[in-house]
Formats: sequence, C-alpha cells, structure tokens
Amino acid sequence: MPFTPDAALDLLFPEELIPQHVKDELPSDLHVRLPVQRYPHPLIFLTGTEPVVQIRPLASTDYDRGHLSVLNVLSQTPDVGADAWATQFHDLRSTPATYYILVVVSRDTDQIVGSGGAFVERKFLRGLGRVGHIEDIAVAREMQGKKLGLRIIQALTHISEGVGCYKTILNCSDANIRAFIVFRREMGCITDSCRPSQRSMRSVVSRNEKMKW
Repeated sequence: MPFTPDAALDLLFPEELIPQHVKDELPSDLHVRLPVQRYPHPLIFLTGTEPVVQIRPLASTDYDRGHLSVLNVLSQTPDVGADAWATQFHDLRSTPATYYILVVVSRDTDQIVGSGGAFVERKFLRGLGRVGHIEDIAVAREMQGKKLGLRIIQALTHISEGVGCYKTILNCSDANIRAFIVFRREMGCITDSCRPSQRSMRSVVSRNEKMKW
C-alpha cells in the first residue's frame, strides 16, 4: 500500500502540535524482523536519509491501517468493526482539546506500527488547572526495541505541556517497568515522584514548574 501523506488524511487534531525534534529523532535505518509466514526472508535491513516511519495524529481511516492490531499487543482489543471504530474516532474529536492519540506509521507499508494517547483532565484546583494522562503506549512486536515508544511519550508530553497541563502522568503496567526505567534515564527525569506502585505505575513525567529535560 502506498504511503499516505498527512495532507490527505482526516486527523484527530492538528499535526503541528507534534514537536519537530521528535520527528527528527525517528530512525532512518532499522533492522526489522517480519513474520516468517508472510516473508521468506524475515530479517530485513531498511536504510535511507529520511525516517522509515512517520509519527502523526490518529486519522479517521486508521482502522484499515491496523490500529487495533497494534493495541492488541498491549491488551485484549477485539475487532469492533470499521463503523464502530469510526464512531469512536468522531466522538473523541467532538470533545475539543481533550484527546490526543498518536500513531507511528511505516512509510514502506502505510501500516501502523505504534500508538499512544494522552487525555486532558480538567480540575477546579490550581485555578481550573489541567493534568495530562499518557496511556496505551503500544508498539508492534517486530518494531519493539527501536525507541518508538519513547518517541511517542516524548511527543505526548510536549503536547500535554503545550495545551497548558501543569503536570503529565504516565500510566504504566508492571510488565513495562523496565522500559519505563530506560525512559526515565533517557528523558532525564530528576524527581523522586517517578515511582512504581505494586499494581500499576503512575509516574509524573513532567511538571511544568519543576521539570527540566
């Protein structure tokens, strides 16, 4: 399937909210291990001068690009069908400045290989403040270990701060604690508020007034 540029898509939110520095750090060469049953030579080396993947907002046609299949890596995600998926997409978009779902798309196949989302919680404290929550970070198995999840979190944190959230919380399961430790090191987290709990991890990855990256 040919790659579809952003200009041809109906997006969940403006693409300009994604920081350029995250796009610049996307890999331009990858060792990709593809399923043996689909490819006779499963280990493929992709290289070039531009990223082999693109990060962008969720699009109204991303059901056909395997959005649910990627989420199934994270948790049970039954196929609800194209119509129900599209209804959910438009319901999310009808609530402005609240839902921000990103996807990473392969330029080679035009299929989604990563996804993650943030939603904005509105509060009465702190002068009607806002808190961002990052959840559902998922990367296709054949693309794991390429720091795509890290790039998604970086972009979502930037978006959360950009829409005025005074802190951003990353929700993470016990199974992903090791990945989160790597994330803390690479992002330069300097606060002790980043701690795993026994059942799940709720970690402050950004406080606008205290954090430095």
